[in-house]
Amino acid sequence: MTSLVSAHNVSKSFGSLRAVDGVSFDIEKGRIVGLIGPNGAGKTTLLKAVLGLTDCQGSLSVLGLDPFRQRKELMRNICFIADVAVLPRWIKVSQLLGFLQDVHPNFSRKRAEELLSQTHIKKTSKVRELSKGMVTQLHLSIITAIDAKLLVLDEPTIGLDIIFRKEFYSNLLSDYFDEERTIIITTHQVEEIENLLTDVMFINDGKIVLNSDMEALPERFVELMAKPDGVEKARQFKPIYERDVFGKKVMTFEGVTRDQLSGLGDIRTPDIADLFVAKVKGAAA
Repeated sequence: MTSLVSAHNVSKSFGSLRAVDGVSFDIEKGRIVGLIGPNGAGKTTLLKAVLGLTDCQGSLSVLGLDPFRQRKELMRNICFIADVAVLPRWIKVSQLLGFLQDVHPNFSRKRAEELLSQTHIKKTSKVRELSKGMVTQLHLSIITAIDAKLLVLDEPTIGLDIIFRKEFYSNLLSDYFDEERTIIITTHQVEEIENLLTDVMFINDGKIVLNSDMEALPERFVELMAKPDGVEKARQFKPIYERDVFGKKVMTFEGVTRDQLSGLGDIRTPDIADLFVAKVKGAAA
């Protein structure tokens, strides 16, 4: 199977800073991939390379194209939402929709108007008259009205209230995503997208520290809230990370079965946020 995005030993440096450090991964079509990492981990630099906004070392292919050298062709089938929406402040919403209808063959004005009807944005308003949240809503409505093979969302819902955030992700899953489209999402609000993801990648200090499909996580990782008399027994299985919660030891294990930990405490699958902390802090320790 040909990957939609294929990276092999991709690196990018800015002077002495190695923002992306020899990462390799493949993303197939019809997947929703969460790219999770702290500030300065290399997420945005990696996304810029995928979008052809910066060159890089190594081999990187997106939709079968070199994103940096063939960016014009790539942009016909890819959409991107940055953490800060940049739209002309002087333009009216109706003018913006008309312009996109004229210049982008895959833009559906009807779909954009349907999405905007769910907001308080008036088509007669100018961008400069809209609040920050409204500008983000407008940007999201426009982008998701474009029929693209790859959608890249970099902190797409910053500045939006919780109701619109939930509606946006619900619409993204029910109305936009299908097995022919692929979505890459970065966000610090991991709990809001966890149930949407088919795959997850953790990046820290420019390196991929976890690359897995979501279905494999329960068998690979387990979290134990140990009983007081089970702590030392549990430690024999070498947890990758420990933390204290309400006076109890919570341990994260990789490659340890639930049967091995049976009777030592409460067992569950760690959520994505806790697993990320365990992988990053555990590696640092």
